[in-house]
Amino acid sequence: MRKYAPGVHAQAYLGQIRVVNGEGVIDLNDPKVRDQVLRTDAAILDAGFDGIHYDFEPIYPDDDAFMTLLRRTSELTRSRGRLLSVALEQATLLDAAQPVYKALLPRGGKYHYPPRPTRDFLRDIARIADQVAIMTYDVSLPTRALAGWHFARHTRTTLELIGDRTTVFMGVPTYRPAMPWAEDLDVALRGIRRGIDDLKRPPKRPYGVGVYADWTTNPDEWAQYRAAWPPRTAEAATGS
Repeated sequence: MRKYAPGVHAQAYLGQIRVVNGEGVIDLNDPKVRDQVLRTDAAILDAGFDGIHYDFEPIYPDDDAFMTLLRRTSELTRSRGRLLSVALEQATLLDAAQPVYKALLPRGGKYHYPPRPTRDFLRDIARIADQVAIMTYDVSLPTRALAGWHFARHTRTTLELIGDRTTVFMGVPTYRPAMPWAEDLDVALRGIRRGIDDLKRPPKRPYGVGVYADWTTNPDEWAQYRAAWPPRTAEAATGS
């Protein structure tokens, strides 16, 4: 990476399915498990990676164990001059609905309330992480117009909320989602553009999109991405 893409930060992608209601793989509520995660982080940084990217799922907005791990990881990465990045689900449409979901639906299992971050939780994450990637995809809306509105709305609200505090990446799909006729790379990029255009001012921190994922993206989609996104991103990042 340093030879062929010297301007790219190579971060280690670490994550696993959380144990919730006895189901899952990794139990972050166990302090010994969190310690082992941190030892793994240190070994990966020793190997030369530029940072750590966490994708533990699900993460609920009252997840004290995850926040403890995140703070300790931040202490590690900052002591090494490296980056800490985290992937989160798209934010709630209405924070007040989260306690209702929690009361009516269990955590874990096939039917559970969505692990959507609240505004306060996103702000807390943005105070710790250098980068936040929002998994905006898997929209499950039936039309391109609605899917585009979804990407626009989440882009605008997320950047308004934390764009001055941390670098934000809005996730875009290059795979076969549940409703492929409504959600694709073109719809996502145009929706994100619209959300950015609706901002009263550009965020103070850089922002962009996160393509999911290299192994699902064909050459035509990479060409589409390069044609549609980077030039205006560079303008926005410089505030012009």
